[in-house]
Amino acid sequence: MFRLAHLSDPHIGPLPAASVADLASKRLLGYINWHRNRAVAMRGDLLSRLVDAVKAEAPDHVAVTGDLVNIALPAELEPATRFLQSIGHGSDVSVVPGNHDAYVPGALMKATEAWRAYMQGDGDPGAPNWPFVRKRGEVALVGVSTARASGPFMATGHVSVPQATLLAERLEALGREGFCRVVLIHHPPIRGSTDWHKRLIGGSRVRAAVRQSGAELVLHGHTHLATRMEIEGPRGPVPVIGVPSASQEPGGPKPGSGYNLFEIERRNAGWRIGLREHRVLRPGGDFVEIGGGRWDIAA
Repeated sequence: MFRLAHLSDPHIGPLPAASVADLASKRLLGYINWHRNRAVAMRGDLLSRLVDAVKAEAPDHVAVTGDLVNIALPAELEPATRFLQSIGHGSDVSVVPGNHDAYVPGALMKATEAWRAYMQGDGDPGAPNWPFVRKRGEVALVGVSTARASGPFMATGHVSVPQATLLAERLEALGREGFCRVVLIHHPPIRGSTDWHKRLIGGSRVRAAVRQSGAELVLHGHTHLATRMEIEGPRGPVPVIGVPSASQEPGGPKPGSGYNLFEIERRNAGWRIGLREHRVLRPGGDFVEIGGGRWDIAA
């Protein structure tokens, strides 16, 4: 059995000091939003407690689906790197970027360089190639980047035709090799799953790749919600699972911090995937298991 932990959207704070030049862009809006909202909703030691809880599960691998930072200030990269290092080595933790990691032009390149060890596919010596493929036991993690700088008041993602074409090709090849294919993506690739200004442009390309080539599981963040949706695959529905923000204090309009633990095992000619949801339900509380699910996926 392969045990995969999933967390997302840590939005690591507090924000470092910013100069006037730093804020002469879309960052000014994010800076105001942080101090008005996120500094209150995302505070305390939640992230360190979540990391401790995840590590206590002793998963075989951890997936982090983006938005490590807030407004992509250069000084945010080092705390985010330390956060990833607190979870584990780059070979044991897979990361895809989110829209906040690409908040302004040029930010994504700096983030992927800082977190390269967590984004490199097997055998890729240089910068991450999207979609990356990491094979771990009988599981193949396929990382898709939806991160792209967007305009003020926008939080859209984007998947290009070339990346979607490669995604379909790599899913097809991994299926022939007999892997359980887990797609990691920041924005949910489901039409209507987010507000218009937060949508995934090119989401239909991701759905088409899964519909054509197949996958066993799709994991995303972005919405800060615990959700379960589906994409139709060539042999039946493929679960699409979202998770709350890793740093969200409970008691607000969004669910409190949580992580998911997936237990993946080969079952006859296909796969059985079990889900155990963990959440903090009160300020200062422990992470507790609140529910779960199970899917039998035909190979």
